[in-house]
Amino acid sequence: MVAATEIPSWLHAMYPFAPRSFGTPRGARMSYLDEGPRADEAVLLLHGNPTWSFYYRNLIRALAPDRRCVAPDHIGMGLSDKPARYDYSLAGRVADVEALVRSLGLRKVHLVVHDWGGAIGFGYATRHPESIGRIVVTNTAAFASPHLPRRIALCRAPGIGSFLVRGLNGFAWPATRMAMHARALSPAERRAYLLPYDSWAHRVAVEAFVRDIPMGPGHPSWTTLQEIEASLPCLRDRAALVVWGRRDFCFHDWFLQRWQEVYPHAEVTAFADAGHYVLEDEPAAVGRITEFLRRA
Repeated sequence: MVAATEIPSWLHAMYPFAPRSFGTPRGARMSYLDEGPRADEAVLLLHGNPTWSFYYRNLIRALAPDRRCVAPDHIGMGLSDKPARYDYSLAGRVADVEALVRSLGLRKVHLVVHDWGGAIGFGYATRHPESIGRIVVTNTAAFASPHLPRRIALCRAPGIGSFLVRGLNGFAWPATRMAMHARALSPAERRAYLLPYDSWAHRVAVEAFVRDIPMGPGHPSWTTLQEIEASLPCLRDRAALVVWGRRDFCFHDWFLQRWQEVYPHAEVTAFADAGHYVLEDEPAAVGRITEFLRRA
């Protein structure tokens, strides 16, 4: 274990947790939340890009009285280290989660995923199906997509992509607005989401995540994603819940329908006016997920 990062005092009211730290096998410090009763069974909450564990704060507060909740900040994200050189690939992300879960001695995990956390989480789950309990899928994918939104494609363009994402904060900053539909994030919430990504150096993984979206066989993470997709059926006997914001410019209804094909038995709650940040945009989403996980 290595020293935890201090969080600023203004953030405590919204994020009233004590982050812990874990040293990954590749030597970076991963910040993570570990809230609720000590047990060898936990809810594992995995965020995507460009969020961090702050995204799950309300769900953790709802679950923690009687459920252990573990929510890491992926390396390069949130309060974790942001090394200039690191294995920011999908396979590397999955390996980091495997190492964290192993270090905590968790026998069973209930998986909650969002955005690129879906590919990472199902990368872990399909390699360790015996440890997986309930599954909650929210505006995410763990399979190849037929297209890439033009806004995201621009952020991958040679030369201009780095300038947009790292120089102008042209990915994390717009997300605080575009990922919402029913309401706007408050200034304090936007400040919290952007806190970790305040410089060119600190946006290294935001760009790396964008570049690691595999759109074809020539991409380094394509094989990893294909393996994850092919293994999804091994979890079909698990209780699953899909919670979806249908006003998502990126993970639109094609992805929702694909999840229903993969897990036809899953319970589905779709919110017509919620955006990509469904847990922010639709307060009822937290209650729906909490009720589902408390049946475990």
